[in-house]
Amino acid sequence: MKPIAAALQVDTHAHVFARDLPLASIRRYSPATDATVEQYLGHLDAHGLSHGVLVQPSFLGSDNAHLLTALRAHPQRLRGVAMVDVDVTPAQLQELDDAGVVGIRLNLVGGAEIPDFSSVQWRRLLTAIAQRRWLVELHREACDLPVLLPVFLDAGISLVIDHYGRPDPQLGIDDPGFRYLLEVAATQRVWVKLSAAYRNGANGSGDTLAAAALPLLTQAFGLPHLLWGSDWPHTQHEQLTDYAREFQRLCGLLPAISEREQVLSTAAASLYRLE
Repeated sequence: MKPIAAALQVDTHAHVFARDLPLASIRRYSPATDATVEQYLGHLDAHGLSHGVLVQPSFLGSDNAHLLTALRAHPQRLRGVAMVDVDVTPAQLQELDDAGVVGIRLNLVGGAEIPDFSSVQWRRLLTAIAQRRWLVELHREACDLPVLLPVFLDAGISLVIDHYGRPDPQLGIDDPGFRYLLEVAATQRVWVKLSAAYRNGANGSGDTLAAAALPLLTQAFGLPHLLWGSDWPHTQHEQLTDYAREFQRLCGLLPAISEREQVLSTAAASLYRLE
């Protein structure tokens, strides 16, 4: 399948890092190779994609220095989603904003403790995010979405839900959390990433789940509220896939160019402040 020839086509989920960077003390993964911004831009170019969104990898924690270096080097092509501590200062948020950061990520999978969003510090941070019109990107298993999503929607924040909403591999599209995700589409303030199907089940079951989920997501959200992300460099799954295969998966899910344009262009342009 050939790439779409259009001015603005966005990969909304990738990571850059180096092996020698300081790592978070609590992490699920330690990189064995580098993933450079030059390599990433090469993948974008090879697939006809004009822009990319770099998401702070969880194993680097809230030290966003490497992310900001990449964003500042390529301000026309890249935007960022950072990870921050709850006590981040207004000046630090402004530094992130100036560099091209448009939101924060909460990576809460794998049994991570859910923060106390009712605390004074969290309420202050959520207010600051809403005032900046930033988004919150949430990575959490679908079962907890009914508890988490109202926190951000009530704060007036736009949400991006990672990796098809992370439905339970055994329950699939019948996961009550996934069904709740379909319901909140009516708010028009939630977007879902068609990304990293391999994280939702082994031995190809994640692809099967993605194929079953897509019609339901499309019906509930509409294509302009669905996003695509390569999840490059596919941490913990490097032996299973690569950039080209993930792009081909998108083409298989959305074979019509007009449909892919809505996901790659319409959905991402305003959300990530791209022109």
